[in-house]
Amino acid sequence: MKKPLLLSLAAAALIVTNLSAEATMYERFEAMEREMSQLKQEIATLKAQKESTQDEEAEDDEKPRAVASDDSAEDKEVVASADEAQEEESDEDEEHIPSTDDRLFDIEESIAELNRNTSGSHLKFQVDYRFAIENMSYEMADGTKAENDAFMTNRLWIDMGYKATNNLSFIGQLAYNKAFGARSGASDPATSSFESFDWIANENAYDDKIRVRSAYFLWQDQEFFGLDIPWTFSIGRRPSTNGALVNLRDDDHASSPIGHAINVEFDGLSSQFTLNKEWGTSVKLCLGRGMSNAAPKFLSTPYAEASTENTNIDLAGLIFTPYEDRQYKISSMYYYASNLIDAVDPMDYTQGFDTVGGLHTGVAYASVKGIGDGWSDFLDYTTVFASFAFSKTDPKDDQGMLGSDLGESKTGTSFWVGTQFPSLISDYGKWGVEYNHGSKHWRSMTYGEDTNIGSKLAARGDAYEVYFTEYLVDDILSLQLRYTYIDYEYTGSNGFFGNTSGYATEIYDGMTNDSMHVDKAQDIRLYIRYKY
Repeated sequence: MKKPLLLSLAAAALIVTNLSAEATMYERFEAMEREMSQLKQEIATLKAQKESTQDEEAEDDEKPRAVASDDSAEDKEVVASADEAQEEESDEDEEHIPSTDDRLFDIEESIAELNRNTSGSHLKFQVDYRFAIENMSYEMADGTKAENDAFMTNRLWIDMGYKATNNLSFIGQLAYNKAFGARSGASDPATSSFESFDWIANENAYDDKIRVRSAYFLWQDQEFFGLDIPWTFSIGRRPSTNGALVNLRDDDHASSPIGHAINVEFDGLSSQFTLNKEWGTSVKLCLGRGMSNAAPKFLSTPYAEASTENTNIDLAGLIFTPYEDRQYKISSMYYYASNLIDAVDPMDYTQGFDTVGGLHTGVAYASVKGIGDGWSDFLDYTTVFASFAFSKTDPKDDQGMLGSDLGESKTGTSFWVGTQFPSLISDYGKWGVEYNHGSKHWRSMTYGEDTNIGSKLAARGDAYEVYFTEYLVDDILSLQLRYTYIDYEYTGSNGFFGNTSGYATEIYDGMTNDSMHVDKAQDIRLYIRYKY
């Protein structure tokens, strides 16, 4: 028996593919896909043959050797000699015939080589395009109104990644997000500086630039310095938006931060350790920098610390998940952010920011994916969750935060409940209902939340949301209709951290001369999304 001819063909295909410079990129990728398809088919065949052989051997072992009771000793010796000869012949053949495991290993190595050699382009790409149209309306504290009947946006994400080895990968995402045409209010000098703020640069529908939303390398290993502890390490532009629980309504994979408290773009590093595989117990350390204290390039001391400007904004956090399986998950997060900022003058944002102090934040949630154990198809695919969070300010001695006196600390709380269940009109769609409430001094860092009227999870008041997601063509083309309603009880929900834009004061009926603060807001959004 000879080694499969397909392996030789695969090796030849690699050489030919790499030398065929005249072939188009599409033709070269297509040829590699055909090769991988053939190799994967042979793997499936070999595995099936291996399982069949193992079953036959098991049956043979269970059957007793039939030897007649009147066999002579000579006959038994002949049988034994024949068995020994067969074993010797088998051993001799095995020296020349590769085992099924060896053949599987060789083929899998060939597939890995095909994955690595993509005709000079090692990155793999995925496109995620979304068109959305929104009807938004606001009722201000003084009773005046603002609205936009049809705000249309284009959002494009270009995902890219490459796994260089079994342990090391690169992952990145480019993003484009803008309103249709030119946006007339985007050049107001008093507020335009916030449009491209680093924490929300790609979540904000602003200009026609393509920006880096995330870019980092990821190291994964099953042992940590010889210990049986799977761990990861990564550093770069973090995937810190659309985190856990928020990802349900956004129809995305969850990033690591819990979305109740963090939903902003960040630069930093993280490292996760799985402490108990059976329980899914893990701990993850996260460090990030939200602002760098550095002088401009063309000063006499470029990039040195600029003492007259805002200092570094740093964040340190810990995500602890005591239990996680396919159905149940309990997770928690704590972080501290230092040197947070607010505008110097709420009426003139061009005057810059003041450093006001730090912020402690904690959150814990529980989720259940599938209610009961096979009670019904509907409950099997229903998810419910509940989350509780708190924030506690740590102001500088000469600063107030969120409406406090100088140096006074304030604590705020928020809770959030929701459910997602199978569609009522199709086989694969998903519907969802959510509610959250925040207290007077609640402060989250959720400026990047995908809700154009403002972060609902930052609301100091009540927020209600209903949505349904339907798939039009497999999981490639989808449609979502979403309704969000926010009833603010206090001002400053979407501000910064000090006593200017973050100031918390009660909103009540009959307030006069207050056209700056939103009392109620609602958003009806329809999108069509292509993801492949």
